[in-house]
Amino acid sequence: MFQFKQFSVDQTGCAMKINTDGVLLGVMAAAENPASILDIGTGTGVIALMLAQRFTEAWVDAVEIDADAAQTAGGNFKGSAFTDRLNIYPVGFESYFEQFPDSKYDLIVSNPPFYINSLKSPGPKKVLAKHTDVDFFEQLIKGISNHLTATGLCWLILPVNIVDVVIALAANKSLYLRQIINIYSYTHSQPHRLIICFGFDKVSQQMSNFTIYKAAGVYSEEYQRLLQPYFIAF
Repeated sequence: MFQFKQFSVDQTGCAMKINTDGVLLGVMAAAENPASILDIGTGTGVIALMLAQRFTEAWVDAVEIDADAAQTAGGNFKGSAFTDRLNIYPVGFESYFEQFPDSKYDLIVSNPPFYINSLKSPGPKKVLAKHTDVDFFEQLIKGISNHLTATGLCWLILPVNIVDVVIALAANKSLYLRQIINIYSYTHSQPHRLIICFGFDKVSQQMSNFTIYKAAGVYSEEYQRLLQPYFIAF
């Protein structure tokens, strides 16, 4: 059980536990007064919970293909103060979009599987949670483009080596890059993740950097400041 300031997260049955990627996406993804939010591949449900805390008027839907993880996320939703605004759907995003073809969202987020053509992780649950191929991202971007409102935004967190592929796929669906946040472990290291934001409007692209640690085991001031509304330790 991971205790946050306003909710707690049971991680039972979830191959992908709470991690830095997820909480950074949960705190950085933004849209102007979103009424509807979709979290694709919610896992434990932590990102959906963070967004429900941030956007107090928003309805948050979450999809998770792993049945055990979806059950756990549903329990986390029911145990939170935001339960009336949270829904879990234990299906893949393709099936979800087929079931709800007319649904539209002001904000769509995903911390998707991201190892393409790499050595598979041991165990079927971790393979499902962490590995994918280009076709997965083609289908993901297609679904997002069909279910994002005209002024809505999509936020993804990805490894550096596949960002260009995803940006090109998005452009083919008239989703234009608006923002890139380079995520560094340390100031002297290379970025290992990028958080990217897309929308249908062409605007000037913004780029910024974010550093997680100032020393081994010591979080940076910007990380502590950003996560202060959520982490008890801060």
